[in-house]
Amino acid sequence: MTLSVPTARPDADLVIGSRGSALALWQAEWVKKQLEQAVPTRRVAIQIIKTTGDAILDAPLSKIGGKGVFTKEIEEALLAGVVDLAVHSLKDLPTRLPEGLKLGCVTQREDVRDALVAREGIQSLDDLPPRAIIGTSSLRRQAQLLARRPDLQLADLRGNVGTRLQRVEEGRYDAIILATAGLSRLGFGARIAQRIPTEVMLPAVGQGALGIEIREDDATTQAAVQVMAHHRTWHACEAERAFLHGLGGGCQVPIAAHAVVDNEGRLRLRGLVARVDGTRLVQDELTGDARFAEDIGRELAERVLAQGAAELLDELHT
Repeated sequence: MTLSVPTARPDADLVIGSRGSALALWQAEWVKKQLEQAVPTRRVAIQIIKTTGDAILDAPLSKIGGKGVFTKEIEEALLAGVVDLAVHSLKDLPTRLPEGLKLGCVTQREDVRDALVAREGIQSLDDLPPRAIIGTSSLRRQAQLLARRPDLQLADLRGNVGTRLQRVEEGRYDAIILATAGLSRLGFGARIAQRIPTEVMLPAVGQGALGIEIREDDATTQAAVQVMAHHRTWHACEAERAFLHGLGGGCQVPIAAHAVVDNEGRLRLRGLVARVDGTRLVQDELTGDARFAEDIGRELAERVLAQGAAELLDELHT
């Protein structure tokens, strides 16, 4: 499928490229507000761009190309100069960016945990009845759920947040799994039955943070977006993305990671690679100086590969 990318640039000092979903627009509006507050005379506009991932809703992400399906068309507009920055949920942004683009900054992270939204009477994963039907489009979530509860029935779940919540109300699913951060940003926090501990379900790489993508040679925009930069989150996500990059993974692979940086600048990174059916999990953790976040991520990737993750990845790719 080929989508047309806008060619006309809005009349503004800075133009933000964004998907058109309610969550994407909330995130773009938040970024717009930060930029305008930093320089009140600055004119900031939002350009909505439809991506392949928005256009194809009847197939799992793992079948239509993974992370890049939500960024490709926005990145084309960025390279063409139609927009100056792109706002992404960082978990949707591939670790390999197109030539000429870079990650300008990462915003302070929201709650990283996955959220259980369930029909009445279910307050946690432990309350799910035998063979309960769970909606999720994430292989990462699927693998970790089945590792804990192999009796569960997993069903693919696509569409915007409102549509997904409605499907629980309609009784199509006993529960669904979404990101806590997205639900909270859209005002649906009260719908969460359980914020699943990271000890039970490791989140996606970059979950809860926004990634601001810009052109490599655009010093003006680079300076402007620093008002939103959060360095502790940057180091944590740098480690997670290096781990993912070292494994060569994306949405097509059940990979999870979570890093935390403490007040002394020590970083703790946990990482996981799983078989899709949850019958095998390879996980480990590593700590070190946050200044060497990328090195920590790469080393942890090498460690889990040596412990059996390489075999799991080979299974998935073949």
